[in-house]
Amino acid sequence: MRKYIVVFLLIIVLMVQVSAQDQRRNFGGGVKGKIVESAEKIPMEFANVVLFNSADSSQAGGTITDKNGIFEIDKMRPGNYYATFGFIGFKQKLIDDIVIKRGNTIDLGIIILEPQVYDVNDVIVTSERAPISYEIDKKVINVSEQLTALSGSAVDVLENVPSVTVDIEGNVSLRGSSNFTVLIDGRPSVLDANDALQQIPASSIENIEIITNPSAKYNPKGTAGIINVIMKKGNRAGISGVVEVNGGFNGKYGGQIIMDYKTEKIDYNFSANYNKRIFDNDRREENITTFNGVTSYLNSTGLSDWGRNSYGFRGEIGFHLSDNDILTFGGRYGDRSHENHSNKNFIEWANIQPDKQLYQSSSEHSRGGDYFAVYSRFYHKFEKKGHELSAEIHHDQGNGDELSLNELLDSQLNITNGQKNTEKGPDKEYRVKVDYTLPFGEDSKFESGYQSEFEFSNEVTGYYKYDTDLKDYIFFEEFSHDTKYDEITHSLYSLYSNKISDFGYQIGFRGEYTYRNIKLAESSQAFSVDQWDYFPSFHFSYQLGGGNQMMASYTRRIDRPGGWRLEPFYTWMDAYNVRIGNPALLPEYIDSYELGYQTLVGKSIFSVETYYRINKNKIERVRSVFDNNVTLHTSENVGKDYAFGTELMMNFDPVQNWNMNLMGNLYKYKVEGQLFNRDFSRESFNWNIRFNNIFKLWEETQLQLSTIYNSPSVDSQGERKGFFMVNLGVRKNFFDKMLSATLQIRDLFSTGKYEFLSETPDYYNYVYGTRESPVVMLNLKFNINQQKKEEERGRGNGDEGNGFEGGEEF
Repeated sequence: MRKYIVVFLLIIVLMVQVSAQDQRRNFGGGVKGKIVESAEKIPMEFANVVLFNSADSSQAGGTITDKNGIFEIDKMRPGNYYATFGFIGFKQKLIDDIVIKRGNTIDLGIIILEPQVYDVNDVIVTSERAPISYEIDKKVINVSEQLTALSGSAVDVLENVPSVTVDIEGNVSLRGSSNFTVLIDGRPSVLDANDALQQIPASSIENIEIITNPSAKYNPKGTAGIINVIMKKGNRAGISGVVEVNGGFNGKYGGQIIMDYKTEKIDYNFSANYNKRIFDNDRREENITTFNGVTSYLNSTGLSDWGRNSYGFRGEIGFHLSDNDILTFGGRYGDRSHENHSNKNFIEWANIQPDKQLYQSSSEHSRGGDYFAVYSRFYHKFEKKGHELSAEIHHDQGNGDELSLNELLDSQLNITNGQKNTEKGPDKEYRVKVDYTLPFGEDSKFESGYQSEFEFSNEVTGYYKYDTDLKDYIFFEEFSHDTKYDEITHSLYSLYSNKISDFGYQIGFRGEYTYRNIKLAESSQAFSVDQWDYFPSFHFSYQLGGGNQMMASYTRRIDRPGGWRLEPFYTWMDAYNVRIGNPALLPEYIDSYELGYQTLVGKSIFSVETYYRINKNKIERVRSVFDNNVTLHTSENVGKDYAFGTELMMNFDPVQNWNMNLMGNLYKYKVEGQLFNRDFSRESFNWNIRFNNIFKLWEETQLQLSTIYNSPSVDSQGERKGFFMVNLGVRKNFFDKMLSATLQIRDLFSTGKYEFLSETPDYYNYVYGTRESPVVMLNLKFNINQQKKEEERGRGNGDEGNGFEGGEEF
């Protein structure tokens, strides 16, 4: 409570200071106006406005436009001025002979910016959209400019964006945490976060929004924040669409179709996709365990192939009931499978039995199932600008089917040990939500909303062991379970936003009631949670003039454990690994602070963000000794972790036809607490760099070169080593952009690897692996009635339709 009081006192001090400045400087004049694109007259947010003294060309003031393209510079001394207006990818515009008089604000009207066009040897090249743009509370990634990822998934796109790291196995982290929320068009995904990102083809994505410090309006689930994936939809009347196919070597191919049909009263949208990817892996592992005085050694080497296979359909129909009312119905259906096949050679020995035993193993792991989601949404716009009401009902279901098979073979390839695990069960979710916005003026508004979520799952696990006499697998009932998992959440939130001169603020509060119950069908055991949680949020911004802006925020979030991490029974993963859940796990509570600065200098963007995150009740997957050469995996609240760091981003054109984007994240990470009755404290200085270069080579041809480095990092039991990777992409447009071809090469120099080390007094584990590289893919894209739209839009978030898709999600 003390820190909340400090924050409120800070607000009061800032408001008093700003008010005092207003009283001292209200004698001046100013200018105002609105900036729009030349093509579709769309308002341009974050356009740069700078005012100069005519006498000596010194900078006198400046600002950036709001979401409606509107700007105002006030409190200027009477005199003669000129102004420049600009945005990345657009021609800079100049207005001269501006005479400001005392107490008078000059309205410059609507200012139109046109896309920048370069004349290079009589070849006309129109500027593309900026690859990354910054908004007040999020970063927006333009996927069409990520040439090295177009034939991949959303995970491949995220390799090239700030705040996000992706390891060589495709696991995504947001500012060092793997606990984040994935939204698709502003709605929660039915799949787990990483599964959802692997499932979505990059070519079907318009934008990806990275929200590291969400306000109280958002669902507070997830340690690190939100990744919101905005899918492609047409914006033009009539029929438009995209057809794409892609392919590579070693079983990599796919394609998709996106079609839109828009009339005055009804909008239709449909898409379908199919993708298959297979990757070869090489892995080496060393294990040392001590149990009851016996030290056992187990080393393995081998090859494996990992693959994913998926298809999906998405459809939506929107009825414009009136100028102020839209009713939308939509749904998704798909199926996905992940498979891993491996063959390894094992060497096993012990200190009391030094003779080495040689084994071979054959293992198979598959996970998949179909899923669907249906929803309906009603949107009403009142007469007053910004006065809105929306309501939505949503249902989704995912069916899971998992198989894990591991067999040990002797030199004659006879099975000496075999284990099989199965897991099946549906996950269902029902959600109802209402959002309301009431503006009090141009810069002030109140927002409030309510949501109910009902989640139900039923998991049936089975364990089978190979009988060498019967030469068949025998079902073991004591290791097989039927678990029911129910969770109900009711949420209320309120936000108030206002702007006083150059100072803007937003204050929010959210309350959530959660009921959770886990029950084993074969026993009377039940584990329940019944509690309230509260989540304040504070966001501030201050316009410094000349396109400079400072921002600060504080939010509180929660990560509630679920799935196998809570299941209180043993499940054998293979002959050497067993896991058990921990129903006593407490939720993680995260306090997140951010302070940022952004500046626009001509066509260049510079951004720096400092952040500090405290995670209480830190949950980690921990390993210990279960038996000789058998490792037990479980989850524990190990204590706290801290992350304190700075993110830097520069986007600029060093010369004509060359765009550079340099991103860096440097942070100190520390985790401390108690594990297995021993205090521990581990820390590391982590850093990663993304360096993207886009070259316009000749007519309708671009080349992108991306460099990625992730430094080593620690957890409660060990360390993950760093890795370096280079990706290359080339795109060529044909027939006035009706057809485009993109060639991409991932991990160009085969430097990607994964390397882990875990160590406790009685346990040692080292893993080293590489994945198939380089990976070469070719993507062909055919536009149906879209080339004009691509040329005209220049910028924007691909969401210019009804005004509520892809926005803030409850």
